[in-house]
Amino acid sequence: MRRPRRNRVSAAIRDLTQETVLTTNDFIFPLFLLEGKNKKSEIASMPGIFRLSEDLILKEIEFCLKAGIKGFDIFPVVDEKYKDKSATRSYDPDFFYLKTLTKIKKEFPEALIVTDVAMDPYSSDGHDGIVEDGKILNDETLDILGQMALAQADTGVDMIGPSDMMDFRVGYLRNVLDEQGFTDTGIMSYTAKYASAFYGPFRDALDSAPKFGDKKTYQMNPANSDEALIEAQLDFNEGADVLMVKPALAYLDIIHRLKSNFNIPIAAYNVSGEYAMIKASAQKGWLDGERAMMESLLSIKRAGADMILTYFAKEAASHLDLPL
Repeated sequence: MRRPRRNRVSAAIRDLTQETVLTTNDFIFPLFLLEGKNKKSEIASMPGIFRLSEDLILKEIEFCLKAGIKGFDIFPVVDEKYKDKSATRSYDPDFFYLKTLTKIKKEFPEALIVTDVAMDPYSSDGHDGIVEDGKILNDETLDILGQMALAQADTGVDMIGPSDMMDFRVGYLRNVLDEQGFTDTGIMSYTAKYASAFYGPFRDALDSAPKFGDKKTYQMNPANSDEALIEAQLDFNEGADVLMVKPALAYLDIIHRLKSNFNIPIAAYNVSGEYAMIKASAQKGWLDGERAMMESLLSIKRAGADMILTYFAKEAASHLDLPL
């Protein structure tokens, strides 16, 4: 008679039979960039995560590279005075975000740098597309996204991340990049980005919440699963190099479905609200925060994610041998 517990009786046999293993190669660390020098501001709803100015973000990347973390997704914290309806600062080569990206790639060419392509950090409306009479315009937004992608690619970054969820944007951006000679710049598409309640702390970090309404006309309905395959097929056909699911923990089934149906890398974004839940519970003493962190990350990888964008990256790197 088979007794599965025989393979659990000691730490040694549990380690030898472990099916899913996390390493620092699985992590991409999202970072928030502030304008200026020597600025560091903790995000109240994300304990341990900071907005950092250029000089400090360079030090943070250096520290993380030494810890084995090779991937970084950089998000700009844009002051309200720079925002307008057309997100013009998003492709201004003199804007601090683009200038800092250039410095990061010059100083750390070995790092994988991913950027965010969406209007909302720069938009006075707080939406991911051009707003007209309360409606988010799809095709008119593509031109701005194209200019943004070209400006980011020109800094030398490795991969752009269109997070806007406009239809056809992956193919549009691929064509724009290729026509301008950026054939090596990858696209990590936010393929199945759901209209989720788990984004709250992130919007606090960037002060990028919509000024009216919500994002349900372009982000996906949390009730839908088959629709994610439609989005993934479109992005795959349009030339995406990586397909992303966002959020991660509430959408493990979507990660698994994409991994089962597409033979390109699948990314999962372990979002701010998921991070904040574990941190808040740990602070209250309701959870063992370290074990909950590692179990959550393992579950995302077990579901099929090839790479995990997570605010836990630096902390998890020092706990990879923590027993569950």
